[in-house]
Amino acid sequence: MAIERTLSIIKPNAVESNHVGAIIKRFEEEGFRIVAMKMTRLSVPQAEGFYAVHKDRPFFNDLVRFMTRSKVVIMVLEREDAIAKYREAIGATDPAKAAEGTIRKLYGRNVEENAVHGSDAVATAQFEIGWFFAGNELS
Repeated sequence: MAIERTLSIIKPNAVESNHVGAIIKRFEEEGFRIVAMKMTRLSVPQAEGFYAVHKDRPFFNDLVRFMTRSKVVIMVLEREDAIAKYREAIGATDPAKAAEGTIRKLYGRNVEENAVHGSDAVATAQFEIGWFFAGNELS
């Protein structure tokens, strides 16, 4: 298997609830290496651009409002088969349907406030990483 990178965002609800350390620890225990990391508060244009794929969906405005309400932690994580392994660690989008012990089951509140975001494919990861990190931040 190839070494891959994936984007991870610890969402506002998990930051507000002081779960950042536990979530990062979990990623490291799962074998991920943190390539880059920053804590920031997304602007409305940043969130709208990042989630543009959802702009015609009924939840888009609520998603942008949620993602800009307070700080997030954005990371680039690396390991073999990173995207699939990350998706396993975080669990289903709906925390109520997520497997026991997954990050979303432990720290998510509902489908929107599900604690973390993760890339779903290699091409998506490349776009998402480039949205938040310059090349010199990744070496």
